[in-house]
Amino acid sequence: QVQLAESGGGLVQAGGSLRLSCAASTRTFSNSVMGWFRQAPGKEREFVAGLGWNSGSSFYSDSVKGRFTISRDIRKRTVYLQMDTLNPEDTAVYYCAGGSRFSRERSDFSSWGQGTQVTVSS
Repeated sequence: QVQLAESGGGLVQAGGSLRLSCAASTRTFSNSVMGWFRQAPGKEREFVAGLGWNSGSSFYSDSVKGRFTISRDIRKRTVYLQMDTLNPEDTAVYYCAGGSRFSRERSDFSSWGQGTQVTVSS
């Protein structure tokens, strides 16, 4: 199973930016779709962004579209989430996930990282 490790979280003021990274540990990278999810305190884990690993095609939740950008570096087996114009509602633990189909559903992603905290102050 692919192991995923997120990094890049932290504390930022509203209006600021952060870039999250997710590195895959295995040479055999079978996940064809990579995604970012987030979970705020007391809320369900929700889809944020997804990316076709080979095609580079991306898709986003309505709440982040136009502010967040998902990308990947194939050689480094790393997925990124560039987050701009952050607001306090973006505060959450962000998780990287790998799956095999274009989906916004948690159940379609089988590999998960441990998560990284993003806190946006007002």
